[in-house]
Amino acid sequence: MWPILPADEADALDWLAFDQAGVVTTAQATRLLTEGTVRGHVRSGRWRSICRGVLLTGNGRLTRDQQLWVAVLATGPGAVLAGATAAAEAGVRGLRPDPLHVLVPAHRRAGRTVLGRLPIDMPAVVVHRTSVLPVAHLQRARPPRTCTARALVDAAGWARTVDQAQATLAAGCQQRRVTPEELSAVVEALPRARRRALIRQTVADISGGAEALSELDFVRLCRRHGLPAPGLQQRRADASGRTRWLDAYWREWGLHVEIDGAHHMDVRHWAADMKRQNDVWTSGDRILRFPAWLVRARPDEVAESLRRALIAAGWRPTK
Repeated sequence: MWPILPADEADALDWLAFDQAGVVTTAQATRLLTEGTVRGHVRSGRWRSICRGVLLTGNGRLTRDQQLWVAVLATGPGAVLAGATAAAEAGVRGLRPDPLHVLVPAHRRAGRTVLGRLPIDMPAVVVHRTSVLPVAHLQRARPPRTCTARALVDAAGWARTVDQAQATLAAGCQQRRVTPEELSAVVEALPRARRRALIRQTVADISGGAEALSELDFVRLCRRHGLPAPGLQQRRADASGRTRWLDAYWREWGLHVEIDGAHHMDVRHWAADMKRQNDVWTSGDRILRFPAWLVRARPDEVAESLRRALIAAGWRPTK
Protein backbone atom coordinates (compact mmCIF):
# COMPACT_ATOMS: atom_id res chain seq x y z
CA MET A 1 0.00 0.00 0.00
CA TRP A 2 1.40 3.39 -1.02
CA PRO A 3 2.69 5.71 0.18
CA ILE A 4 5.05 3.87 2.52
CA LEU A 5 7.74 6.06 4.04
CA PRO A 6 11.10 4.48 3.24
CA ALA A 7 13.33 3.34 6.10
CA ASP A 8 16.49 5.21 7.04
CA GLU A 9 18.61 2.78 5.03
CA ALA A 10 16.44 3.14 1.89
CA ASP A 11 18.20 3.53 -1.44
CA ALA A 12 17.45 5.87 -4.35
CA LEU A 13 14.97 3.44 -5.91
CA ASP A 14 12.96 3.24 -2.70
CA TRP A 15 12.70 7.02 -2.57
CA LEU A 16 11.78 7.26 -6.26
CA ALA A 17 9.03 4.67 -5.78
CA PHE A 18 7.79 6.56 -2.72
CA ASP A 19 7.73 9.82 -4.65
CA GLN A 20 5.78 8.29 -7.57
CA ALA A 21 3.40 5.99 -5.67
CA GLY A 22 5.33 2.91 -6.76
CA VAL A 23 5.21 3.67 -10.50
CA VAL A 24 8.48 4.16 -12.39
CA THR A 25 9.60 4.21 -15.98
CA THR A 26 11.92 1.52 -17.29
CA ALA A 27 14.50 4.23 -17.96
CA GLN A 28 14.34 5.41 -14.35
CA ALA A 29 14.68 1.87 -13.03
CA THR A 30 17.62 0.94 -15.25
CA ARG A 31 19.50 4.06 -14.19
CA LEU A 32 19.44 2.69 -10.65
CA LEU A 33 19.52 -1.08 -11.31
CA THR A 34 20.90 -3.25 -14.07
CA GLU A 35 18.62 -4.19 -16.95
CA GLY A 36 18.90 -7.83 -15.88
CA THR A 37 17.76 -7.03 -12.35
CA VAL A 38 14.76 -5.08 -13.65
CA ARG A 39 13.79 -7.94 -16.00
CA GLY A 40 14.16 -10.38 -13.12
CA HIS A 41 11.77 -8.41 -10.92
CA VAL A 42 9.16 -8.45 -13.69
CA ARG A 43 9.59 -12.12 -14.63
CA SER A 44 9.41 -13.24 -11.01
CA GLY A 45 6.12 -11.39 -10.54
CA ARG A 46 7.55 -9.08 -7.88
CA TRP A 47 6.99 -6.11 -10.21
CA ARG A 48 4.29 -5.53 -12.82
CA SER A 49 4.81 -4.30 -16.35
CA ILE A 50 1.92 -1.88 -16.85
CA CYS A 51 2.67 -0.93 -20.43
CA ARG A 52 5.74 -0.38 -22.56
CA GLY A 53 8.21 1.66 -20.57
CA VAL A 54 6.19 1.84 -17.31
CA LEU A 55 6.54 -0.47 -14.32
CA LEU A 56 4.85 -0.93 -10.97
CA THR A 57 7.30 -1.77 -8.18
CA GLY A 58 4.73 -4.16 -6.74
CA ASN A 59 2.22 -6.71 -7.99
CA GLY A 60 -1.19 -5.52 -6.76
CA ARG A 61 -4.04 -3.71 -8.49
CA LEU A 62 -3.41 -0.09 -9.35
CA THR A 63 -4.61 2.48 -6.83
CA ARG A 64 -6.00 5.83 -7.98
CA ASP A 65 -2.68 7.58 -7.31
CA GLN A 66 -0.86 4.92 -9.30
CA GLN A 67 -3.31 5.25 -12.20
CA LEU A 68 -2.58 8.97 -12.35
CA TRP A 69 1.16 8.34 -12.37
CA VAL A 70 0.81 5.73 -15.12
CA ALA A 71 -1.16 8.24 -17.22
CA VAL A 72 1.57 10.86 -16.94
CA LEU A 73 4.60 8.58 -17.28
CA ALA A 74 3.17 6.53 -20.17
CA THR A 75 2.38 9.71 -22.09
CA GLY A 76 5.98 10.88 -21.95
CA PRO A 77 8.10 13.94 -21.12
CA GLY A 78 6.23 17.17 -20.44
CA ALA A 79 2.91 15.45 -19.74
CA VAL A 80 0.69 16.82 -16.97
CA LEU A 81 -2.75 15.89 -15.66
CA ALA A 82 -5.34 18.24 -17.10
CA GLY A 83 -9.04 19.00 -17.50
CA ALA A 84 -11.51 17.25 -15.21
CA THR A 85 -8.76 14.95 -13.91
CA ALA A 86 -6.60 17.83 -12.69
CA ALA A 87 -9.64 19.72 -11.36
CA ALA A 88 -10.74 16.68 -9.36
CA GLU A 89 -7.25 16.36 -7.90
CA ALA A 90 -7.56 20.02 -6.84
CA GLY A 91 -10.71 19.15 -4.90
CA VAL A 92 -13.51 20.03 -7.33
CA ARG A 93 -16.32 17.57 -6.64
CA GLY A 94 -18.90 16.13 -9.01
CA LEU A 95 -16.67 15.65 -12.07
CA ARG A 96 -16.41 12.42 -14.05
CA PRO A 97 -13.44 10.36 -12.79
CA ASP A 98 -12.80 8.67 -16.14
CA PRO A 99 -11.22 8.90 -18.61
CA LEU A 100 -8.00 10.42 -17.37
CA HIS A 101 -7.03 13.61 -19.22
CA VAL A 102 -3.39 14.47 -19.91
CA LEU A 103 -1.95 17.55 -21.63
CA VAL A 104 1.29 17.50 -23.61
CA PRO A 105 3.22 20.15 -25.60
CA ALA A 106 1.99 20.56 -29.17
CA HIS A 107 5.24 19.32 -30.70
CA ARG A 108 4.91 15.95 -28.96
CA ARG A 109 2.73 13.06 -30.02
CA ALA A 110 2.02 10.46 -27.35
CA GLY A 111 2.25 6.85 -28.47
CA ARG A 112 -1.27 5.62 -29.19
CA THR A 113 0.00 2.04 -29.25
CA VAL A 114 1.15 2.26 -25.63
CA LEU A 115 -2.03 3.94 -24.39
CA GLY A 116 -4.17 1.47 -26.29
CA ARG A 117 -2.68 -1.50 -24.43
CA LEU A 118 -3.30 -0.54 -20.84
CA PRO A 119 -4.31 -3.23 -18.31
CA ILE A 120 -7.89 -3.74 -17.16
CA ASP A 121 -7.33 -1.93 -13.87
CA MET A 122 -6.20 1.21 -15.70
CA PRO A 123 -8.78 3.74 -17.01
CA ALA A 124 -8.57 5.08 -20.55
CA VAL A 125 -6.21 8.01 -21.06
CA VAL A 126 -7.12 10.89 -23.37
CA VAL A 127 -4.16 12.97 -24.55
CA HIS A 128 -4.61 16.62 -25.54
CA ARG A 129 -1.97 18.83 -27.13
CA THR A 130 -1.41 22.52 -26.53
CA SER A 131 0.94 25.21 -27.77
CA VAL A 132 0.15 27.45 -24.78
CA LEU A 133 1.15 26.17 -21.37
CA PRO A 134 2.91 28.90 -19.39
CA VAL A 135 4.44 28.22 -16.00
CA ALA A 136 1.56 30.15 -14.40
CA HIS A 137 -0.82 27.44 -15.66
CA LEU A 138 1.07 24.65 -13.88
CA GLN A 139 0.54 23.38 -10.35
CA ARG A 140 3.40 22.01 -8.27
CA ALA A 141 1.97 18.60 -7.44
CA ARG A 142 2.73 14.90 -7.63
CA PRO A 143 1.89 13.92 -10.33
CA PRO A 144 2.29 17.29 -12.08
CA ARG A 145 -0.94 18.90 -13.22
CA THR A 146 -2.35 22.14 -14.54
CA CYS A 147 -3.59 24.72 -12.04
CA THR A 148 -7.27 24.61 -11.10
CA ALA A 149 -8.34 27.51 -13.32
CA ARG A 150 -6.61 26.07 -16.42
CA ALA A 151 -8.00 22.62 -15.58
CA LEU A 152 -11.58 23.93 -15.46
CA VAL A 153 -11.26 25.97 -18.66
CA ASP A 154 -9.85 22.94 -20.47
CA ALA A 155 -12.51 20.67 -18.99
CA ALA A 156 -15.22 23.04 -20.21
CA GLY A 157 -13.72 23.03 -23.69
CA TRP A 158 -13.46 19.24 -23.77
CA ALA A 159 -16.91 18.60 -22.25
CA ARG A 160 -19.41 16.62 -24.29
CA THR A 161 -22.22 19.18 -24.01
CA VAL A 162 -22.70 22.89 -23.33
CA ASP A 163 -24.56 22.09 -20.11
CA GLN A 164 -21.67 19.95 -18.90
CA ALA A 165 -19.19 22.71 -19.78
CA GLN A 166 -21.13 25.32 -17.80
CA ALA A 167 -21.71 22.96 -14.89
CA THR A 168 -17.96 22.33 -14.65
CA LEU A 169 -17.13 26.04 -14.44
CA ALA A 170 -19.97 26.70 -11.99
CA ALA A 171 -18.86 23.81 -9.75
CA GLY A 172 -15.34 25.18 -9.43
CA CYS A 173 -16.58 28.62 -8.37
CA GLN A 174 -19.44 27.39 -6.20
CA GLN A 175 -17.09 25.11 -4.28
CA ARG A 176 -14.63 28.01 -3.83
CA ARG A 177 -11.82 26.18 -5.61
CA VAL A 178 -11.30 29.01 -8.10
CA THR A 179 -12.47 32.57 -8.68
CA PRO A 180 -14.07 33.99 -11.83
CA GLU A 181 -11.09 36.34 -12.13
CA GLU A 182 -8.69 33.37 -12.28
CA LEU A 183 -10.80 31.72 -14.96
CA SER A 184 -10.90 34.94 -16.96
CA ALA A 185 -7.12 35.27 -16.82
CA VAL A 186 -6.69 31.76 -18.21
CA VAL A 187 -9.22 32.31 -21.00
CA GLU A 188 -7.47 35.50 -22.08
CA ALA A 189 -4.22 33.56 -22.37
CA LEU A 190 -5.85 30.94 -24.62
CA PRO A 191 -7.08 32.74 -27.77
CA ARG A 192 -7.81 29.43 -29.51
CA ALA A 193 -9.50 27.65 -26.62
CA ARG A 194 -12.50 25.52 -27.50
CA ARG A 195 -15.84 27.13 -26.56
CA ARG A 196 -13.95 30.31 -25.70
CA ALA A 197 -16.95 32.60 -26.23
CA LEU A 198 -19.20 30.37 -24.15
CA ILE A 199 -16.64 30.15 -21.37
CA ARG A 200 -16.17 33.92 -21.28
CA GLN A 201 -19.94 34.49 -21.13
CA THR A 202 -20.37 31.83 -18.45
CA VAL A 203 -17.61 33.32 -16.34
CA ALA A 204 -19.22 36.75 -16.71
CA ASP A 205 -22.54 35.30 -15.53
CA ILE A 206 -20.83 33.61 -12.58
CA SER A 207 -19.19 36.91 -11.68
CA GLY A 208 -22.70 38.36 -11.52
CA GLY A 209 -23.64 35.79 -8.91
CA ALA A 210 -24.94 32.81 -10.88
CA GLU A 211 -23.18 29.95 -9.12
CA ALA A 212 -25.41 27.09 -10.26
CA LEU A 213 -26.13 25.83 -13.76
CA SER A 214 -29.86 26.56 -13.34
CA GLU A 215 -29.10 30.23 -12.65
CA LEU A 216 -26.79 30.44 -15.66
CA ASP A 217 -29.60 29.06 -17.80
CA PHE A 218 -31.89 31.70 -16.33
CA VAL A 219 -29.60 34.60 -17.24
CA ARG A 220 -29.26 33.27 -20.79
CA LEU A 221 -33.04 32.92 -21.01
CA CYS A 222 -33.59 36.56 -20.03
CA ARG A 223 -31.02 37.78 -22.53
CA ARG A 224 -32.51 35.73 -25.38
CA HIS A 225 -36.09 36.89 -24.75
CA GLY A 226 -35.31 40.58 -24.43
CA LEU A 227 -36.04 40.78 -20.70
CA PRO A 228 -34.09 43.07 -18.37
CA ALA A 229 -31.19 41.38 -16.63
CA PRO A 230 -31.88 40.52 -12.99
CA GLY A 231 -29.49 40.84 -10.10
CA LEU A 232 -28.27 37.42 -9.00
CA GLN A 233 -27.72 36.14 -5.47
CA GLN A 234 -28.94 39.46 -4.06
CA ARG A 235 -28.54 40.06 -0.34
CA ARG A 236 -31.66 41.10 1.54
CA ALA A 237 -32.98 41.11 5.12
CA ASP A 238 -36.26 39.26 5.77
CA ALA A 239 -39.02 40.28 8.20
CA SER A 240 -37.05 38.94 11.17
CA GLY A 241 -33.89 40.79 10.16
CA ARG A 242 -32.12 37.63 8.99
CA THR A 243 -29.97 37.92 5.85
CA ARG A 244 -31.37 36.07 2.83
CA TRP A 245 -29.93 35.53 -0.63
CA LEU A 246 -32.32 35.81 -3.57
CA ASP A 247 -31.65 33.74 -6.72
CA ALA A 248 -32.80 36.52 -9.06
CA TYR A 249 -34.26 39.92 -8.21
CA TRP A 250 -35.51 42.88 -10.24
CA ARG A 251 -35.30 45.50 -7.53
CA GLU A 252 -36.87 48.25 -9.68
CA TRP A 253 -40.03 46.22 -10.20
CA GLY A 254 -40.05 44.27 -6.95
CA LEU A 255 -39.96 40.87 -8.64
CA HIS A 256 -38.12 37.99 -7.03
CA VAL A 257 -37.51 34.63 -8.75
CA GLU A 258 -36.41 31.40 -7.07
CA ILE A 259 -34.91 28.60 -9.17
CA ASP A 260 -35.38 25.32 -7.35
CA GLY A 261 -33.03 22.37 -7.66
CA ALA A 262 -33.75 18.84 -6.51
CA HIS A 263 -32.85 19.64 -2.88
CA HIS A 264 -35.91 21.86 -2.65
CA MET A 265 -38.04 18.70 -2.75
CA ASP A 266 -36.76 17.73 0.71
CA VAL A 267 -39.41 18.48 3.34
CA ARG A 268 -36.99 20.54 5.47
CA HIS A 269 -36.05 22.77 2.54
CA TRP A 270 -39.70 22.94 1.50
CA ALA A 271 -40.74 24.41 4.86
CA ALA A 272 -37.86 26.90 4.85
CA ASP A 273 -38.68 27.92 1.27
CA MET A 274 -42.32 28.55 2.17
CA LYS A 275 -41.31 30.80 5.06
CA ARG A 276 -38.91 32.73 2.84
CA GLN A 277 -41.59 33.08 0.17
CA ASN A 278 -44.07 34.40 2.75
CA ASP A 279 -41.49 36.94 3.93
CA VAL A 280 -41.13 38.21 0.36
CA TRP A 281 -44.88 38.44 -0.25
CA THR A 282 -45.61 40.25 3.02
CA SER A 283 -42.97 42.86 2.19
CA GLY A 284 -44.90 43.76 -0.97
CA ASP A 285 -42.72 42.07 -3.60
CA ARG A 286 -43.91 39.52 -6.14
CA ILE A 287 -42.29 36.10 -6.23
CA LEU A 288 -42.15 33.47 -8.97
CA ARG A 289 -40.67 30.00 -8.54
CA PHE A 290 -39.48 27.66 -11.27
CA PRO A 291 -37.90 24.20 -11.05
CA ALA A 292 -34.44 24.11 -12.63
CA TRP A 293 -35.49 21.55 -15.21
CA LEU A 294 -38.27 23.84 -16.47
CA VAL A 295 -35.80 26.68 -17.07
CA ARG A 296 -33.80 24.36 -19.32
CA ALA A 297 -36.60 22.37 -20.94
CA ARG A 298 -39.29 25.04 -21.46
CA PRO A 299 -37.54 28.41 -21.60
CA ASP A 300 -40.31 30.05 -23.68
CA GLU A 301 -42.90 29.19 -21.04
CA VAL A 302 -40.71 30.59 -18.25
CA ALA A 303 -39.95 33.75 -20.25
CA GLU A 304 -43.65 34.40 -20.87
CA SER A 305 -44.40 34.13 -17.14
CA LEU A 306 -41.57 36.55 -16.39
CA ARG A 307 -42.74 38.98 -19.06
CA ARG A 308 -46.30 39.05 -17.65
CA ALA A 309 -45.05 39.54 -14.10
CA LEU A 310 -42.67 42.36 -15.08
CA ILE A 311 -45.33 44.15 -17.10
CA ALA A 312 -47.79 43.82 -14.20
CA ALA A 313 -45.12 45.38 -11.96
CA GLY A 314 -44.66 48.38 -14.28
CA TRP A 315 -41.94 47.33 -16.74
CA ARG A 316 -42.48 48.41 -20.32
CA PRO A 317 -40.78 46.48 -23.12
CA THR A 318 -38.70 48.64 -25.46
CA LYS A 319 -39.95 46.71 -28.50
